[in-house]
Amino acid sequence: MWFNSFGFWLFFALVALVYSRLRLAGQNRWLLAASYFFYACFDWRFLSLIIFCTALNYHAGLKIAASQDLRQRKFWLGWSLLISLFVLGVFKYLGFFTREISALLLNFGVLETPWILHILLPAGISFFTFHALSYTIDVYRGHTTVSRNFVEFALFISFFPQLVAGPINRSTLLLPQMGKPRPPCDAQRFREGLYAILTGLFLKIVLADNMAWLASHVFTSDPQSLAGSEVLLGVYAFAFQIYGDFAGYSSIACGTACWLGFDLMGNFRRPYFATSPQDFWQRWHISLSTWLRDYLYIPLGGNRGGKWATYRNLLITMLLGGLWHGAAWTFLVWGGIHGLWLALHRAFSPGGPPPSRPAPLWLTGVKMAVTFHLICLTWLVFRAESFSQAWALLLRLGADWQLTAYAQTTLSLIAFFILPWLLFEAWLERRRDDLALLKVAWFWRALLYLYLVLMMLFFPPPIPAEFIYFHF
Repeated sequence: MWFNSFGFWLFFALVALVYSRLRLAGQNRWLLAASYFFYACFDWRFLSLIIFCTALNYHAGLKIAASQDLRQRKFWLGWSLLISLFVLGVFKYLGFFTREISALLLNFGVLETPWILHILLPAGISFFTFHALSYTIDVYRGHTTVSRNFVEFALFISFFPQLVAGPINRSTLLLPQMGKPRPPCDAQRFREGLYAILTGLFLKIVLADNMAWLASHVFTSDPQSLAGSEVLLGVYAFAFQIYGDFAGYSSIACGTACWLGFDLMGNFRRPYFATSPQDFWQRWHISLSTWLRDYLYIPLGGNRGGKWATYRNLLITMLLGGLWHGAAWTFLVWGGIHGLWLALHRAFSPGGPPPSRPAPLWLTGVKMAVTFHLICLTWLVFRAESFSQAWALLLRLGADWQLTAYAQTTLSLIAFFILPWLLFEAWLERRRDDLALLKVAWFWRALLYLYLVLMMLFFPPPIPAEFIYFHF
């Protein structure tokens, strides 16, 4: 049940209608039932998996909170982490490692036929697993109060707007909202939710899906048949596809939750206006980057052990962040590149307090352009099916720079679909306010909404594409 489908909005209208007529306990039970139905629409067979994950971490949280003995608390925390990560590893990585070991044994002549292990990946397993892990860790640390209401905790894990592709909301933010009356959808909440939903649908339907088929042409073609301009523009197309796809999902999730009275964590903040790798990760997939910072980078030692230990911690964190995205060497290398980039940026950045005067506009523009193109190079590795394909495409960037028919089409479509949105984001960036549009005269807001709706009606994609992060 995709957010950009009519079926979802019929489902959401029914959920919201019944929800508005219930009290707190009834609302929670109704939302939990709706969330399980929503997840079952992807594959009902994995409902037992999310319920098992919920029960495991609910029980572990109770045991951790009930014990004053440090060894017992560590045991129950370790037990919940071990089982949760084991389940994640089996469904997401076992097939990959089996395939790689099989290939290695074939090369040494130990096997005559490869091992083939097909395991269906449950939708959103990385997201709801990280929700559960953050809860038990925060209970152990004393950062969150243990939940003694199973329905409230189960709803925290499976709340349908953020269930399949995030944002990864912490127990400190979302869990308390499950146990107290939520505000009604008044005029202010309706405006904020409408803004998030319309911009999210535009990002998905118009930007992401119209870029998807352009990017697909490059990444499914023989690299030797492509001109350098085609490869570059195809990578640009994928950069905006993955941004529009994931930021659009997150925005719709926040908007629908807002209409139901919940506040979710914002996940994107104009990432392609970043001026450094650190700035990029403060703008891109914020819920994951802060999760990795708080539950992996800082426990590893963060920047407390000297510069070389800091570089090591950055590299380990980003390698595991890359592996979180999927069971493929390309994801691991993508994370490693970002880790090295962060370490190099930290090594060569001047220390001391930030300058009192802002940098010249031209210098900021140069930093944005360099950062964006380095990010695009990492997206090439992320999107490629293999290292050989990524390397072949990279080599083609330096060859045959003729403006082919495909390159002209891609360039014109990027200008038509992307430039107006970038101008809007540049205005938001200048205002330094994510909700700046809600503070201007209603006429300008209505004008933008009209543009978004007309673009969705008159320029739908040739072939709708599934949300990319459903696979993670």
